[in-house]
Amino acid sequence: MAYSKIFSGDLPEITNEIIQYFKKDLTTLYSCIFVNRLWCRLAIPLLWENPFSIPTKNYRCIEIYLSYLNDDNKTKFNEYEIINNLLPSNTLLFNYPSFIKCLNLGTIYISTKEWVCTLLDDDREKLEELVYRSLFEIFIKNEGILYSFEIVMFAGIEYFDTMELILQNPNLTYNIKNLTFNIYNISFHDIMNIIPFLKFLYSNCNSISSIILNFPIYNINNRSLIEKYLSQIIISQNNLKKISFESNTILYNPFLSLKNSNCSNTLNTIVFYYIDFNDIICIFNEVFNHLNVLESIHILYCHSINSNFIQQINKIIKPFKLKSLFMKEISHFDSLQFLLKKFGNYLENFEFGSMREEYEESRKKLLGLIINYCTNIKRFTSDKPDDNNIYLLIENIGQTINYINIDLNLNYSDDLSLIILQNLGQVLPSKLDYLSLSFSFNTKDFEIFLKNSQNTFIKKLLIRNIMKNDDKSILSYIKKYIMMKEKVKYLAYLELVPFSDTNKDLFYLKDEVNEFKLHNIVVRKYFDLCIIIKDIIYNK
Repeated sequence: MAYSKIFSGDLPEITNEIIQYFKKDLTTLYSCIFVNRLWCRLAIPLLWENPFSIPTKNYRCIEIYLSYLNDDNKTKFNEYEIINNLLPSNTLLFNYPSFIKCLNLGTIYISTKEWVCTLLDDDREKLEELVYRSLFEIFIKNEGILYSFEIVMFAGIEYFDTMELILQNPNLTYNIKNLTFNIYNISFHDIMNIIPFLKFLYSNCNSISSIILNFPIYNINNRSLIEKYLSQIIISQNNLKKISFESNTILYNPFLSLKNSNCSNTLNTIVFYYIDFNDIICIFNEVFNHLNVLESIHILYCHSINSNFIQQINKIIKPFKLKSLFMKEISHFDSLQFLLKKFGNYLENFEFGSMREEYEESRKKLLGLIINYCTNIKRFTSDKPDDNNIYLLIENIGQTINYINIDLNLNYSDDLSLIILQNLGQVLPSKLDYLSLSFSFNTKDFEIFLKNSQNTFIKKLLIRNIMKNDDKSILSYIKKYIMMKEKVKYLAYLELVPFSDTNKDLFYLKDEVNEFKLHNIVVRKYFDLCIIIKDIIYNK
């Protein structure tokens, strides 16, 4: 009875909760619009919250947005003869621009350039600038209100000046909750353009709950000015819960600003990503001891985890948990040992990145420490699972682990794929949320893996087969051991030919997809199903 009421629209609140559950599953969300009017009305806004993030070469969303131009603005496009091909705005069923919630300046910039490239062979810059600015004018006119705003700027790229337009229309950004700066050594001109926006943020946007700062500035004059405004943005927030310092960002004063009274009682998560702790070690415990509700920190590929760092950690009185540790270097093994002994039981996300040969011995020792001290790891990634301790680790934490990603680079030996396939299947737990394997699959070894892992149900299985000259497709084995036994809910399979455009994604083989569907397995595009641990940490 309740089931029929949900589909008939009699229980709109419950129906809305169901639709919200599919928010990140665009394929399912798209299917929802065809159920009935209520489901369509609930699903459409979610599909149009962030259309530029969808990886596609179909820029239909730009054409639909431009349909909302008034007659005066349409005349600016007359010389390009594209407006006549757009839908009349009065035929559109929804006010699509009003649904915009997430804007990334970088993705809009790229989408605009690629769309214009399909229209003109040369002299495209004027039209690119017109389209880019028009999109923002349309969002503003149709009363779009952003939840997330990502400012992405690279050196050497000509950015169209939209900051002034945003400043003149503060309603678009006044309510943002997630703010990201990805700024890469931009020019003096671009810095001067962004400073008024920084002032605007700390004066007008005070309800930001998450900030990501990737803002390295090497010009010393600009650095002090930017550092000052970033600090003021942090201090002005009433409900800042998470902050991330990334990639050698200007760090000292923004980090020190976390001592303010607002952050002291709201900030619960700090992420350090490619940060050199030497830059802030002298104020480390001073800041941490002012954070009353801090729950977790995440250390991702950071430098200077040394004795000085450990001494400062020891001085911190307020409790917190180390939830993530990603390693690319092991410069001070004793410090790591202390860190894992103190926090290892809280560690949930662990990743071995590419390490130089000089760290090989330390790497093996580190695995031993992980096995001894880290019993609650949920997510594990490695690009070189050649040590038996890796499989012992997976076996030991089988009750908690739900995400495994093994992604080998193109230069690994065939022996390594053999080691993986002969060992991994024997230690997998009975259930996994996510398993991603990316390397070259020998058919015999792959069959051994499939036989050994028959007792494991995997919610999302991704296989990227890096094809070599004499490699054969493993799709028939996937059908025999996975499809026929219904051991997976979502499957993605990609055959990758290095340095070639002949990659084959199972998703586009419609007959095969329908065959898997008969066995209750949903085939998804490989890159749509991919999950990166870093994105989990950032709640993306």
